[in-house]
Amino acid sequence: MAEPQHVPVLLEESLTYLNVRRGGVVCDATLGFAGHSSAIAKRLGPEGKLIAFDRDEQAMARAKARLAALAEEIGSEMPVVEFVPRPFSEIAEVIEPGTLDGLLADFGVSSMQLDEAHRGFSFRSDGPLDMRMDPRSELTAEQVVNQADEEELANLIYEYGEERRSRRIARAIVRARPVTTTAELARIVAGCAPPIKGEKIHPATRTFQALRIRVNDELGEIQSLLKSAGSLLKPEGRVVLISFHSLEDRLVKDKFKEAAKDGSLEVLTKKPVVASEQESLRNPRSRSAKLRAAEKTTGRDKKNVHAKYVK
Repeated sequence: MAEPQHVPVLLEESLTYLNVRRGGVVCDATLGFAGHSSAIAKRLGPEGKLIAFDRDEQAMARAKARLAALAEEIGSEMPVVEFVPRPFSEIAEVIEPGTLDGLLADFGVSSMQLDEAHRGFSFRSDGPLDMRMDPRSELTAEQVVNQADEEELANLIYEYGEERRSRRIARAIVRARPVTTTAELARIVAGCAPPIKGEKIHPATRTFQALRIRVNDELGEIQSLLKSAGSLLKPEGRVVLISFHSLEDRLVKDKFKEAAKDGSLEVLTKKPVVASEQESLRNPRSRSAKLRAAEKTTGRDKKNVHAKYVK
């Protein structure tokens, strides 16, 4: 079976802001199918080291195969690669403070996860209501949908999905219980909350997003990473974070602003970097991506830090 297509989002922008150098130490906190990591590895060279996190064991297996193929391709130019099958919230338990030249995280759900019906992430094809990025985790979307009370469900869909019709949707879900498949849930949501005029997304998109965030504690994971990121970087080390919805981007923006205020990080992106028109056409998933980057300060004048980056 052919591997699913995978296109890393904002690849060139990520590499530019990371400023990957030969012999450096870079962590890809969201390995996925190793799209970003493959490009980083080519720049690190044999003296460098790539540390790759992913809590999805299926993604990790595929990424290992892809990087093994890359090693055969570039031979002695391949850096050392350390695979860490853990959530990136645990990064500070694995990496020593002040040892990274670069840290990258792409917070989006991967196209592979969306395309595999049995993972239950998408309503495009019918599958069980699972949505776990780590299949070893206990909580599933089916449990949330069928066990949360109506008010809790409504609040979850409103907060994590930013869905204004959350109470109507929660009421319909509770009345239809038990709900066990993605197609069934999508029909329930579409039945009580038809498409909003002018919107191109499916009516169930925000509800599915909310459930996925809850099942995987995605915002908590990001908060943990943000708390540790600065301390793990060497002076002048870079952190590059790619978000796909406003809740994630707000966390990154606020943390960078806080770190800039206390002088520990210098923000390199006054506004989030978004995909070019060409990339958006090639890869529609990139349209919602927002990249923010920062550099660990060394006490130098701020202007000198900004002068290093030319867009």
